[in-house]
Amino acid sequence: MKQSSHASSLRAVIRERLAAEIGTLSSHAAERVALVYPSPYHTGMSSLGFQQIYREIHASGRSAERAFLPDDVSAWQRARLPLLTYENERPVSDFPVVAMSVAYEIELAGVVQCLELAGMPPLAEERGPRHPIVLCGGPLTFSNPLPLAPYADAILMGECDETIHQALDVIFGAGGSKHEILAALAREIDSCFVPSIHGDEMPHVAKADLEKLPAYAAIRTPNTELRDMFLMEAERGCSRGCAYCVMRRSTNGGMRIVPMEKILGLVPADARRVGLVGAAVSDHPKIADIVETLAGQGRQVGLSSLRPDRLNDRFVAALKSAGYRTLTTASDGASQRLRDQVQRKAQERHLLRAAELTRAHGLERLKLYMMVGLPGEEAQDIDELIVFATELSKIAPLSLGIAPFVSKRNTPMDGLPFAGIKPVEERLEQLRRGTKGRVDVRATSARWAWIEWVLAQGGRAEGRAVMDAVHAGGRFADWKRAFEALPAARPRRALAVVA
Repeated sequence: MKQSSHASSLRAVIRERLAAEIGTLSSHAAERVALVYPSPYHTGMSSLGFQQIYREIHASGRSAERAFLPDDVSAWQRARLPLLTYENERPVSDFPVVAMSVAYEIELAGVVQCLELAGMPPLAEERGPRHPIVLCGGPLTFSNPLPLAPYADAILMGECDETIHQALDVIFGAGGSKHEILAALAREIDSCFVPSIHGDEMPHVAKADLEKLPAYAAIRTPNTELRDMFLMEAERGCSRGCAYCVMRRSTNGGMRIVPMEKILGLVPADARRVGLVGAAVSDHPKIADIVETLAGQGRQVGLSSLRPDRLNDRFVAALKSAGYRTLTTASDGASQRLRDQVQRKAQERHLLRAAELTRAHGLERLKLYMMVGLPGEEAQDIDELIVFATELSKIAPLSLGIAPFVSKRNTPMDGLPFAGIKPVEERLEQLRRGTKGRVDVRATSARWAWIEWVLAQGGRAEGRAVMDAVHAGGRFADWKRAFEALPAARPRRALAVVA
């Protein structure tokens, strides 16, 4: 009885969240897909890519039902509940296709947990004809999806706005065995990576037709990090050449701009909050006009990225009128030398101007994102940051959001080593001491950044080790032991260097 009551309370959470949504899509189509996000609901529903694929599947006349990694996986395990979809509370394993969107490396743990909660063997090689086809995609495919390969039957590389339809056409139309379906996917979609056929040779990333832009969300919900916000692309890609970034100008031809009229025309009349998404939103030539127009309609506006060299009086005034309280941008390197090294255009004068604009427009604070642990970084670079951050803090209250540098595939910095957990922690301590009482410094974990780096630079063996780490408890020590247990002579992936 207690187990049944516990299961009922977990189902009730799904129903409450579903009832609070605006724009949920419903269909009783014969061809059904379980669309799974391997992080909890509040994260998954903030993913524009996940929402775009949900909308695309429904637009094709098929049905997509969403499922998410539970907030408390152990609670679901104790209740013996299978992973359920939100729309109809169906077990994920009942669907012929399980499509998963994977954003970054550490979400591989969620992939393992979701598949196991669904009652499916996580490893593709252990699944048989009765199991659904596991079709993966998402931002991870732009860098290194090889660690995902042990768990996926097929992986759609790059932009899936169009290839999701091609893949589902093959899966639902090909007939035959699972092996024959996978062979057809590999043969008919040149950006589809089928690990059992391709080995470690990954195809190119797909580029969607310009007519498919912009991606926009079907659903708004209060139960997410971006509360009740209508999400939409203002552009896709980036025209800049930052050496560490996967979405730099060499990826899919750089930046593609969505016309202002198209953006404004897609915003629902009742949407009070609008999120404009893209790798370089502030580089849109009409961005100030767009924000001013939306603010003039009484809407709050959020942008996913602000470049310091694009900030000016008119733009920041528009952001303030659209509800901004904190001006958030990035400098990335701790010193000008390091910013130049990674081809980041941000100069000290741009950051000083950002602080001045923060004060002039009555915003509460300036927040800067940056990296530590870049190749060649020295204590003097952190000293330079301390001096400069102190100068900025005299103009406007300042927060620093710090992330350790992790080298990624498909960038010129691929293959570079991790600075080390202890050196990164020492740099962070140096920064905190030097700015204490003047600057708010918050950093992501050096330990988990190292795990991200191992996977970003790894292959199938590192991917399989994720399952061992999850089964051991999922703590940092469990991940570390799982990686240390890998044979030193294991195959290494090719480190492609992109100009």
